[in-house]
Amino acid sequence: MYIPANIAVEDLLSEIVLRKIIALNNRFCIGTCYSKGGYGYLRKTIKGFNNAAKGSTFIVLSDLEDECAPLLISNWLQVSKHPNLIFRIAVHEVEAWLLADLEGIASYLGISQSLIPSDVDNINDPKKCLIELAKRSPYRKIREAIVPSPHTTATVGPNYNGQLANFVNDVWNIESACNKSDSLKRAVKEIVNFKPI
Repeated sequence: MYIPANIAVEDLLSEIVLRKIIALNNRFCIGTCYSKGGYGYLRKTIKGFNNAAKGSTFIVLSDLEDECAPLLISNWLQVSKHPNLIFRIAVHEVEAWLLADLEGIASYLGISQSLIPSDVDNINDPKKCLIELAKRSPYRKIREAIVPSPHTTATVGPNYNGQLANFVNDVWNIESACNKSDSLKRAVKEIVNFKPI
């Protein structure tokens, strides 16, 4: 029997990652995806999602900003979390979860695995780290997609989400990544073991 659920994320890449995790055991039937402008949108609407969880499961994924994850959740909600709300934090950004599959991301980018920090949850700026690694890729298509042009003010390349979506869907090994990221491991465990009330 499927569990109806809605999801809420900061951006397209987070949505793709969350859907991949949710699909691990095919227990959920996903309805609406709420994604309207990143961190600020989630912070503003999390109380509404918590309240709506009385009638339907909500799975929310946010990046960690300046606080520790439990403090961020407490500060955002300011009330008890409803049992039907799954609220997970990627430490420090969802890109860290991709980097946690050291073998997969190294192979995808065509770089040495030794270039990737092994303690991915302690990388302060995983997105920047991933872009710097992509600069070293021998694959022009990957470099042009992920790395921003020096002649632009953009912080990511023109097909950043699309290229990394390909990695998530075709290469990313969640089990391997869980061995290197405690925040991912906890998120996967909660989603896989979730029972609605």
